[in-house]
Amino acid sequence: MYPIKDLWEPGSLDEAVEMLKAHPEAMVLAGGTDLFIKLREGHWDEASFVSLQKLDELRRIDYLPEGDVFLGALATFAQIGKDPLIEKHFPLLKKAALSMGGPQVRNMATLGGNICNGAVSADGAPSMFALDTRLVLKGADSDRVVPITEFYEGPGKVRILPGEILTGFILKELPGYGGEYIKFATRKAMDISMLGCAAVCGVGPDSKITDLRIALGTAAPVPVRCTEAEQMAKGRMLDPVLLDEIAQQAVLAANPRTSWRASMEYRQIVIKELAERAVLTAYRKAGGRYDEEY
Repeated sequence: MYPIKDLWEPGSLDEAVEMLKAHPEAMVLAGGTDLFIKLREGHWDEASFVSLQKLDELRRIDYLPEGDVFLGALATFAQIGKDPLIEKHFPLLKKAALSMGGPQVRNMATLGGNICNGAVSADGAPSMFALDTRLVLKGADSDRVVPITEFYEGPGKVRILPGEILTGFILKELPGYGGEYIKFATRKAMDISMLGCAAVCGVGPDSKITDLRIALGTAAPVPVRCTEAEQMAKGRMLDPVLLDEIAQQAVLAANPRTSWRASMEYRQIVIKELAERAVLTAYRKAGGRYDEEY
Protein backbone atom coordinates (compact mmCIF):
# COMPACT_ATOMS: atom_id res chain seq x y z
CA MET A 1 0.00 0.00 0.00
CA TYR A 2 1.16 3.52 -0.79
CA PRO A 3 1.19 5.85 2.26
CA ILE A 4 -1.26 8.38 0.77
CA LYS A 5 -3.03 10.48 3.39
CA ASP A 6 -5.14 12.76 1.16
CA LEU A 7 -5.85 13.08 -2.56
CA TRP A 8 -7.68 16.12 -3.91
CA GLU A 9 -8.86 16.32 -7.53
CA PRO A 10 -9.74 19.91 -8.45
CA GLY A 11 -11.88 20.60 -11.49
CA SER A 12 -10.18 23.85 -12.48
CA LEU A 13 -6.75 25.46 -12.32
CA ASP A 14 -7.96 28.16 -9.94
CA GLU A 15 -9.37 25.50 -7.65
CA ALA A 16 -6.07 23.60 -7.76
CA VAL A 17 -4.13 26.69 -6.74
CA GLU A 18 -6.55 27.36 -3.88
CA MET A 19 -6.22 23.76 -2.68
CA LEU A 20 -2.44 24.08 -2.60
CA LYS A 21 -2.78 27.30 -0.64
CA ALA A 22 -5.11 25.61 1.84
CA HIS A 23 -2.91 22.50 2.11
CA PRO A 24 0.73 23.66 1.86
CA GLU A 25 1.95 20.16 2.76
CA ALA A 26 0.41 18.70 -0.41
CA MET A 27 2.40 17.89 -3.53
CA VAL A 28 1.26 18.40 -7.12
CA LEU A 29 0.49 15.13 -8.87
CA ALA A 30 0.73 15.00 -12.67
CA GLY A 31 1.57 11.63 -14.27
CA GLY A 32 2.96 10.18 -11.05
CA THR A 33 5.65 8.04 -12.70
CA ASP A 34 8.37 9.57 -10.50
CA LEU A 35 6.36 10.34 -7.36
CA PHE A 36 4.97 6.85 -6.92
CA ILE A 37 8.42 5.32 -7.21
CA LYS A 38 9.58 7.60 -4.40
CA LEU A 39 6.50 6.65 -2.37
CA ARG A 40 7.24 2.97 -2.84
CA GLU A 41 10.86 3.52 -1.81
CA GLY A 42 9.75 5.17 1.43
CA HIS A 43 10.77 8.78 0.81
CA TRP A 44 7.74 9.92 2.85
CA ASP A 45 5.92 8.32 5.77
CA GLU A 46 2.71 9.74 4.35
CA ALA A 47 1.89 12.05 1.47
CA SER A 48 -0.94 14.31 0.33
CA PHE A 49 -1.53 15.18 -3.31
CA VAL A 50 -3.39 17.71 -5.41
CA SER A 51 -3.99 15.84 -8.67
CA LEU A 52 -4.10 17.75 -11.96
CA GLN A 53 -5.59 14.88 -13.95
CA LYS A 54 -8.96 16.59 -14.52
CA LEU A 55 -7.38 19.78 -15.91
CA ASP A 56 -7.56 19.11 -19.65
CA GLU A 57 -6.60 22.74 -20.33
CA LEU A 58 -3.06 21.81 -19.29
CA ARG A 59 -2.84 19.16 -22.01
CA ARG A 60 -3.27 21.48 -24.98
CA ILE A 61 -0.58 22.13 -27.58
CA ASP A 62 -1.44 25.09 -29.80
CA TYR A 63 -0.58 28.61 -30.87
CA LEU A 64 -0.72 31.62 -28.58
CA PRO A 65 -2.12 34.92 -29.92
CA GLU A 66 1.38 36.35 -30.36
CA GLY A 67 2.39 33.39 -32.53
CA ASP A 68 4.44 31.35 -30.05
CA VAL A 69 3.52 27.74 -29.28
CA PHE A 70 2.06 26.78 -25.90
CA LEU A 71 2.82 23.27 -24.69
CA GLY A 72 0.72 22.30 -21.68
CA ALA A 73 2.53 20.90 -18.66
CA LEU A 74 0.23 17.86 -18.57
CA ALA A 75 1.06 16.85 -22.15
CA THR A 76 2.45 13.33 -21.96
CA PHE A 77 5.56 12.20 -23.78
CA ALA A 78 3.38 9.99 -25.98
CA GLN A 79 1.21 13.00 -26.88
CA ILE A 80 4.25 15.15 -27.66
CA GLY A 81 5.75 12.36 -29.77
CA LYS A 82 2.78 12.28 -32.14
CA ASP A 83 1.64 15.92 -32.10
CA PRO A 84 1.75 17.46 -35.63
CA LEU A 85 2.68 20.93 -34.34
CA ILE A 86 5.66 19.55 -32.42
CA GLU A 87 6.70 17.38 -35.35
CA LYS A 88 6.57 20.34 -37.74
CA HIS A 89 8.36 22.98 -35.68
CA PHE A 90 10.31 21.15 -32.95
CA PRO A 91 11.27 17.70 -34.26
CA LEU A 92 14.17 17.39 -31.80
CA LEU A 93 11.61 17.58 -28.96
CA LYS A 94 9.61 14.81 -30.61
CA LYS A 95 12.76 12.69 -30.79
CA ALA A 96 13.50 13.37 -27.13
CA ALA A 97 9.94 12.47 -26.12
CA LEU A 98 10.04 9.15 -27.94
CA SER A 99 13.39 8.26 -26.37
CA MET A 100 11.92 8.43 -22.88
CA GLY A 101 11.14 5.12 -21.15
CA GLY A 102 8.77 2.67 -22.82
CA PRO A 103 5.22 3.04 -24.17
CA GLN A 104 3.58 2.56 -20.77
CA VAL A 105 5.71 5.26 -19.15
CA ARG A 106 5.35 7.67 -22.09
CA ASN A 107 1.56 7.34 -21.90
CA MET A 108 1.60 8.50 -18.27
CA ALA A 109 4.67 10.68 -17.78
CA THR A 110 4.18 14.41 -18.41
CA LEU A 111 6.74 16.92 -19.60
CA GLY A 112 5.80 19.23 -16.72
CA GLY A 113 6.49 16.51 -14.18
CA ASN A 114 9.73 15.60 -15.94
CA ILE A 115 11.00 19.17 -15.64
CA CYS A 116 9.67 19.85 -12.12
CA ASN A 117 11.26 16.65 -10.85
CA GLY A 118 14.60 18.39 -11.35
CA ALA A 119 16.41 15.22 -12.42
CA VAL A 120 19.55 15.98 -14.39
CA SER A 121 18.81 12.90 -16.52
CA ALA A 122 15.38 14.20 -17.60
CA ASP A 123 14.98 13.40 -21.30
CA GLY A 124 12.94 16.55 -21.92
CA ALA A 125 15.44 18.99 -20.43
CA PRO A 126 18.23 19.33 -23.05
CA SER A 127 15.82 20.05 -25.92
CA MET A 128 13.88 22.55 -23.81
CA PHE A 129 17.14 24.29 -22.89
CA ALA A 130 18.25 24.44 -26.53
CA LEU A 131 14.87 25.84 -27.56
CA ASP A 132 15.12 28.72 -25.03
CA THR A 133 11.86 27.58 -23.47
CA ARG A 134 9.96 29.77 -21.02
CA LEU A 135 7.97 28.26 -18.17
CA VAL A 136 4.51 29.55 -17.17
CA LEU A 137 3.84 29.29 -13.44
CA LYS A 138 0.62 30.11 -11.61
CA GLY A 139 0.35 30.82 -7.90
CA ALA A 140 -2.45 31.90 -5.63
CA ASP A 141 -1.36 35.52 -5.63
CA SER A 142 0.63 35.99 -8.84
CA ASP A 143 1.67 34.45 -12.15
CA ARG A 144 5.15 34.48 -13.64
CA VAL A 145 7.08 33.41 -16.72
CA VAL A 146 10.70 32.30 -16.29
CA PRO A 147 13.40 31.01 -18.66
CA ILE A 148 14.09 27.33 -18.17
CA THR A 149 17.79 28.15 -17.74
CA GLU A 150 16.87 29.90 -14.47
CA PHE A 151 14.59 27.16 -13.19
CA TYR A 152 17.06 24.49 -12.10
CA GLU A 153 18.72 24.99 -8.73
CA GLY A 154 20.58 21.72 -8.18
CA PRO A 155 20.16 17.95 -8.47
CA GLY A 156 16.46 17.29 -7.87
CA LYS A 157 15.80 20.95 -7.03
CA VAL A 158 13.95 23.58 -9.05
CA ARG A 159 12.94 27.17 -8.31
CA ILE A 160 9.21 26.69 -7.95
CA LEU A 161 7.59 28.68 -5.16
CA PRO A 162 5.31 27.14 -2.52
CA GLY A 163 1.79 26.82 -3.89
CA GLU A 164 2.84 27.33 -7.52
CA ILE A 165 1.80 25.09 -10.40
CA LEU A 166 3.69 24.79 -13.67
CA THR A 167 0.95 25.22 -16.26
CA GLY A 168 2.97 24.98 -19.45
CA PHE A 169 5.82 26.03 -21.69
CA ILE A 170 6.21 28.75 -24.32
CA LEU A 171 8.22 27.80 -27.39
CA LYS A 172 9.23 30.22 -30.13
CA GLU A 173 9.13 28.91 -33.69
CA LEU A 174 12.48 28.89 -35.49
CA PRO A 175 11.80 28.92 -39.24
CA GLY A 176 14.70 27.54 -41.24
CA TYR A 177 16.54 26.22 -38.20
CA GLY A 178 17.79 22.67 -37.83
CA GLY A 179 17.76 20.69 -34.62
CA GLU A 180 18.93 17.37 -33.22
CA TYR A 181 18.70 15.44 -29.96
CA ILE A 182 20.90 12.46 -29.13
CA LYS A 183 20.45 10.27 -26.07
CA PHE A 184 23.28 8.02 -24.98
CA ALA A 185 22.42 5.14 -22.65
CA THR A 186 23.66 1.63 -21.92
CA ARG A 187 20.57 0.10 -23.52
CA LYS A 188 18.71 1.26 -26.63
CA ALA A 189 15.39 1.45 -24.79
CA MET A 190 13.95 1.59 -21.27
CA ASP A 191 17.10 3.13 -19.82
CA ILE A 192 18.05 6.32 -18.00
CA SER A 193 20.14 8.75 -20.00
CA MET A 194 23.88 8.57 -19.39
CA LEU A 195 24.15 11.71 -21.46
CA GLY A 196 21.78 13.77 -23.58
CA CYS A 197 22.78 16.41 -26.10
CA ALA A 198 20.51 18.80 -28.00
CA ALA A 199 21.57 21.29 -30.66
CA VAL A 200 19.62 23.96 -32.53
CA CYS A 201 21.24 25.80 -35.43
CA GLY A 202 20.39 28.69 -37.74
CA VAL A 203 22.35 29.13 -40.96
CA GLY A 204 22.49 32.02 -43.44
CA PRO A 205 22.53 31.71 -47.26
CA ASP A 206 26.33 31.77 -47.14
CA SER A 207 26.33 28.70 -44.84
CA LYS A 208 27.60 30.80 -41.93
CA ILE A 209 26.08 30.05 -38.55
CA THR A 210 23.67 32.78 -37.42
CA ASP A 211 22.62 31.07 -34.18
CA LEU A 212 23.74 27.98 -32.31
CA ARG A 213 22.46 26.50 -29.07
CA ILE A 214 23.88 23.42 -27.40
CA ALA A 215 22.45 21.87 -24.24
CA LEU A 216 23.60 18.87 -22.23
CA GLY A 217 21.81 16.66 -19.75
CA THR A 218 23.40 14.25 -17.23
CA ALA A 219 26.69 16.03 -17.79
CA ALA A 220 26.65 18.30 -14.73
CA PRO A 221 24.56 18.72 -11.54
CA VAL A 222 21.90 20.46 -13.66
CA PRO A 223 21.24 20.62 -17.42
CA VAL A 224 23.61 23.16 -18.99
CA ARG A 225 23.87 25.40 -22.03
CA CYS A 226 27.31 25.55 -23.67
CA THR A 227 27.28 29.32 -24.18
CA GLU A 228 30.96 29.82 -24.99
CA ALA A 229 30.83 27.08 -27.61
CA GLU A 230 27.73 28.73 -29.07
CA GLN A 231 29.37 32.15 -29.28
CA MET A 232 32.55 30.94 -30.98
CA ALA A 233 30.48 29.47 -33.83
CA LYS A 234 28.45 32.54 -34.78
CA GLY A 235 29.36 34.10 -38.11
CA ARG A 236 31.49 31.14 -39.18
CA MET A 237 31.02 28.24 -41.57
CA LEU A 238 31.18 24.86 -39.93
CA ASP A 239 34.24 22.80 -40.81
CA PRO A 240 36.09 19.97 -39.03
CA VAL A 241 38.37 22.38 -37.15
CA LEU A 242 35.51 24.52 -35.85
CA LEU A 243 33.42 21.46 -35.04
CA ASP A 244 36.26 20.07 -32.92
CA GLU A 245 36.66 23.42 -31.14
CA ILE A 246 32.93 23.57 -30.38
CA ALA A 247 32.93 20.04 -28.99
CA GLN A 248 36.00 20.68 -26.84
CA GLN A 249 34.35 23.79 -25.44
CA ALA A 250 31.19 21.80 -24.68
CA VAL A 251 33.29 19.44 -22.53
CA LEU A 252 34.66 22.41 -20.59
CA ALA A 253 31.17 23.85 -20.10
CA ALA A 254 29.88 20.59 -18.66
CA ASN A 255 32.83 19.92 -16.35
CA PRO A 256 31.52 16.37 -15.72
CA ARG A 257 32.17 14.34 -12.61
CA THR A 258 32.42 10.63 -11.89
CA SER A 259 29.17 8.99 -10.78
CA TRP A 260 27.65 5.51 -10.67
CA ARG A 261 26.64 5.94 -14.32
CA ALA A 262 30.08 6.70 -15.74
CA SER A 263 33.53 8.05 -14.92
CA MET A 264 34.50 11.66 -15.58
CA GLU A 265 36.92 10.60 -18.31
CA TYR A 266 34.32 8.50 -20.11
CA ARG A 267 31.76 11.30 -19.92
CA GLN A 268 34.23 13.73 -21.47
CA ILE A 269 34.68 11.41 -24.45
CA VAL A 270 30.93 10.94 -24.87
CA ILE A 271 30.17 14.68 -24.51
CA LYS A 272 32.65 15.55 -27.24
CA GLU A 273 31.32 12.88 -29.59
CA LEU A 274 27.66 13.70 -29.04
CA ALA A 275 28.24 17.45 -29.33
CA GLU A 276 29.98 16.93 -32.68
CA ARG A 277 27.18 14.70 -33.99
CA ALA A 278 24.34 16.90 -32.77
CA VAL A 279 25.83 20.18 -34.03
CA LEU A 280 26.76 18.74 -37.43
CA THR A 281 23.30 17.22 -37.91
CA ALA A 282 21.53 20.43 -36.85
CA TYR A 283 23.79 22.47 -39.18
CA ARG A 284 23.06 20.24 -42.15
CA LYS A 285 19.31 20.22 -41.42
CA ALA A 286 19.43 24.02 -41.50
CA GLY A 287 20.97 23.90 -44.98
CA GLY A 288 24.60 24.43 -44.06
CA ARG A 289 27.32 23.15 -46.40
CA TYR A 290 29.94 21.07 -44.61
CA ASP A 291 33.26 20.23 -46.26
CA GLU A 292 34.73 17.18 -44.56
CA GLU A 293 37.97 17.59 -46.53
CA TYR A 294 38.67 21.04 -45.10
